Amino acid sequence: MTNTAYSPGLHKLLTLRVENIDKLTNLKGFKNFSDGILLKYGLEEVGFSSHVFDNGSYTAAYCLKESHLCIHTWPEFTQLTMDVYLCNYLKDNSDKVRAIAKEYVDYFEAEVIKDFEINR
Repeated sequence: MTNTAYSPGLHKLLTLRVENIDKLTNLKGFKNFSDGILLKYGLEEVGFSSHVFDNGSYTAAYCLKESHLCIHTWPEFTQLTMDVYLCNYLKDNSDKVRAIAKEYVDYFEAEVIKDFEINR
């Protein structure tokens, strides 16, 4: 018998407009900020991978024990896409996902273009 009421977590998908191009081309700044987020919210990093493109844009992914954080920046369009997904079979992390997403919006001083929430 399966428990259909179980929901493993919230997956938040964002598209943001960011006028400060430096934030869209500063992978080191993003990584420093994100490392602080992991510490603040008690998240456990399993791995980190990134790539900086010729124009300075970057893509980065944190693999977390609780799932992942991913970002892709497009300075030429003053935009980024990001997803935050936390799952846990013991507790609901939805509020934590929303708080983390808000912290990134604030960090990038961004305008939210798209904001989707998917309950997994």
